[in-house]
Amino acid sequence: MRPSRSIPTLDDVAKKAGVSTATVSRCLNSPERVVQKTRTRVMKAVEALGYTPNFGARVMAAKRTFTIGAIIPTMENSIFARGLQAFQEALHTRGYTLLVSSTAYRPEVEEEQIRALVARGADGLLLIGHERDPALYRYLERQAVPALIAWAYAPDMQYPAIGFDNRAAMRLLAEEVIARGHKRIGVISATVKGNDRASERLEGIKDAASAHGIPPEQLCVIETPYGIETGAEAMTQLMQDPQPPTAVMCGNDVLAAGALRAAKAMGLAVPEDVSVTGFDDIELARIVTPTLTTVHVPHREMGTKAATALINLVEGGPVGPPVELKVSVELRDSLGPAKSA
Repeated sequence: MRPSRSIPTLDDVAKKAGVSTATVSRCLNSPERVVQKTRTRVMKAVEALGYTPNFGARVMAAKRTFTIGAIIPTMENSIFARGLQAFQEALHTRGYTLLVSSTAYRPEVEEEQIRALVARGADGLLLIGHERDPALYRYLERQAVPALIAWAYAPDMQYPAIGFDNRAAMRLLAEEVIARGHKRIGVISATVKGNDRASERLEGIKDAASAHGIPPEQLCVIETPYGIETGAEAMTQLMQDPQPPTAVMCGNDVLAAGALRAAKAMGLAVPEDVSVTGFDDIELARIVTPTLTTVHVPHREMGTKAATALINLVEGGPVGPPVELKVSVELRDSLGPAKSA
């Protein structure tokens, strides 16, 4: 017969550390409110006794689960990794746990996951982009679960957001491409239906082209799922045109890496024969050959600020206006002058 195990309590920790139970509670839930010497003594007692806080009691007392859900479009590449890491780190410092799920860019899956996370008691949700059925926003309002939008920004957005203007950002990059004499521009884009980030980036390229008198028919656009393989396939298709583009602008760095690989396989030099650009400035952009001209997105800043803003909403703070973060164009080796320039 197994001997019964005595489970240590909050009182046990308090007695061993020589403090009140309120001080132990503060050390575990708001350590920044306790002086270092006392906090060290309490945590040594916690470790010595093997004490585990009663999560259920904490939930009942605070009427929160201290859980935040994040629903992202994909986990198959690192587009969202840096921002989510910063988001999770900021949540952790405030005592919150992160649950992450992905949708594979399918709206019906996102709806299922939103409802599932709400049913499991998520205090708030991080959502990517603002394009979704308005009924989902109304559902979250009825459930009193705040949601924050990231990776997108528009000044007239109706919901809290921490992001950047995808359209303006891609236009900045397109202006750099056109300034180097490129008029035949290919575009490898994600599928724009249901993806406001992809559609806005495509519109940014069109804006720059229109401003410089480049007719829309000279923009050869291929929509494809994000991936290195799909980027390579789209690049191969673009370069088989009788008048192939002199520059190919990709919707993100992953697609651009595929385009670079395809160019090499076809015996094309980048940027001498064709220039290639990306978007996001993930680590991949700096290790491919040639290094990739792209748009730098402040992923970590976005993740940290999104966590702070969402916790503020969860804890009853005011709803502030959408916050726009600044992006920049990173000029690297993959962009050069057009061959005809």
